[in-house]
Amino acid sequence: MNGHVLVLNQDYSALTVCNVQRAVILMHLQKVHLVESVDGEYVRSPSTKIPWPSIVRLKQYAQVPYKRVMLSRKNVLKRDQRTCQYCGTESNLTIDHVVPKSRGGRDTWENLVAACVSCNNRKGDRTPEEAGMELARQPFRPSYVMFLRDFAGAVDEDWKPYLFLS
Repeated sequence: MNGHVLVLNQDYSALTVCNVQRAVILMHLQKVHLVESVDGEYVRSPSTKIPWPSIVRLKQYAQVPYKRVMLSRKNVLKRDQRTCQYCGTESNLTIDHVVPKSRGGRDTWENLVAACVSCNNRKGDRTPEEAGMELARQPFRPSYVMFLRDFAGAVDEDWKPYLFLS
């Protein structure tokens, strides 16, 4: 039962992504409605045949506090697509402070980027401008929907209207 299922809140807002097995259990417990299924695919047992879920919606509204993406090394690397923001390599990555901590730089989404060890050492305790290095793109705070999309890998065409990608 490999695959991802988009879970929507009762108001059709994107809530999370779960695996097919979890979605089928939620359907069996009658906690969700099936919104979209994969054509011609079914989850079978000896006595039942359930459509293979692609999108499900909760029957009861789930009160969720403001959804934010946690600041972590893993999430900074994911936002920067596991690529050095100075030279573009994809190996030996660390986290770099654009404005160094010694100069008042803080641990924020807007001040942290993925950098390879050699670029991080070359930049040292300077800003990118002082070091003569250019960022591939400015660091930013990612949206929750962006991380849902990236978690699932390739986004199913059925999901796009719910993730505001169409």
